[in-house]
Amino acid sequence: MTSYGRPMTSVLPGTARQLLAHTAGLQREGRLPSLVAGVVRDGGLAWWAGRGTVEGREPDDDVQYRIGSITKTITAVAAMRLRDEGLLGLDDPVDRHLPGTPYGDRTVGQLLAHGAGLSAESPTVWWERAPGADWADFTQQLTPGDLKHPAGRRFHYSNLGYGVLGELVARLRGRPWADVVRDEVLLPLGMTRTTPRPDGDAAQGYAVHPWADLLLPEPEHDAGAMAPAGQLWATLADLGRFGAFLLGDTGGVLAEDTLTEMTQPAGVDAASPGWSAYGLGLQVVRVDGRTLVGHGGSMPGFLAGVFVDRKEATGAVLLTNATSGLAPNAVPTLLDILRAAEPRAVDAWQPLPEVDDEALELTGTWYWGTTAYGLRLRGDGVLDLLGLQGAGRASRFRREGRTWVGLDGYHAGETLRPVREQGRLVALDLGSFVFSRAPYDPAAPIPGGVDEKGWRAGPA
Repeated sequence: MTSYGRPMTSVLPGTARQLLAHTAGLQREGRLPSLVAGVVRDGGLAWWAGRGTVEGREPDDDVQYRIGSITKTITAVAAMRLRDEGLLGLDDPVDRHLPGTPYGDRTVGQLLAHGAGLSAESPTVWWERAPGADWADFTQQLTPGDLKHPAGRRFHYSNLGYGVLGELVARLRGRPWADVVRDEVLLPLGMTRTTPRPDGDAAQGYAVHPWADLLLPEPEHDAGAMAPAGQLWATLADLGRFGAFLLGDTGGVLAEDTLTEMTQPAGVDAASPGWSAYGLGLQVVRVDGRTLVGHGGSMPGFLAGVFVDRKEATGAVLLTNATSGLAPNAVPTLLDILRAAEPRAVDAWQPLPEVDDEALELTGTWYWGTTAYGLRLRGDGVLDLLGLQGAGRASRFRREGRTWVGLDGYHAGETLRPVREQGRLVALDLGSFVFSRAPYDPAAPIPGGVDEKGWRAGPA
């Protein structure tokens, strides 16, 4: 009999059967000693199931598994809290807060996004399978040779970088990293069963023989200075709560804008039809036209994943106690099943609560040169810049005083400023691009001017 949890919401029986069939197939075909999986909706686990055995019984949503690199996202949340409090900046060099490393010129933001060029692993023995040193001993082994790429030149996944981030968090808070993430991230979210070492009911990690149905126990230890890169253990229930956090139920741990900032891909064009990238502590992947954010995790004896579709307001979580064998599409397929079986009913359209005359005046058709755009005022007060006639760069803008700031696309972060002459709106200035009500309107301040003879017919 398959175990089921105590969902805040539930899925339809037919959906549950499809999700169970997928989960059962993953466990059997991957030869996984045990596996727990679930989907997240409306603030928590809407469905979950366990397969295989832990200590002679089928696992439930309160069995701990190592979550590996999902730990990085939790470390990143702690770092972003420091940023929001003004205690550090993403452009701060590491040396400002953590003097003495041989790569102090690399920035906090580069470490978070794996753009600092640090080596993938620590300079010690394979940290995932051997006890780790504390920071004082660990830092003695750091050298300039740990820098493999120029700063900001390319994405290069670095466990070492997150070891450095963890120490930075600890140094600024004056407490160990594990205490900081427990008190500032985990407990406020109700993740009471997420701990640095196994506590209570926990799965043993195994390697499964590639050519025989045999198991080999994998070691478990304290990773020391590398713990912020992959130390934590969690239950499916806790990981489901973290999925709800990624969907926006932040519980006051982070501002919604900060969470959204973390989900933005670094160095990748999000308009591309297919890509994978990294934001600030979050993997951002494109799967079949959908953007998923979250993180995968692996440690010897364990694999894990939590990914959410913020547009669909759904997520999926999975934990297993095997070094390998999990299908690469395991978590996205859970989301595919849920989406196909129970399509999301979007919120009802609502009009603006009040008329904003200044914003309303900006709406309508505009031209950048000869490219036509429409500017639409939405019910949430955001301006949508829409390319017309199959051309143009779309963006959204939020009001900041008398100007508007881009939220996404090419114009993210750029300022949209109404241009007035004698009180009359004549143009929009968008980061030096001038939009006018007519193509190359001579009444607008078009850079370079407009030929005084205006538009003319072609040569006879």
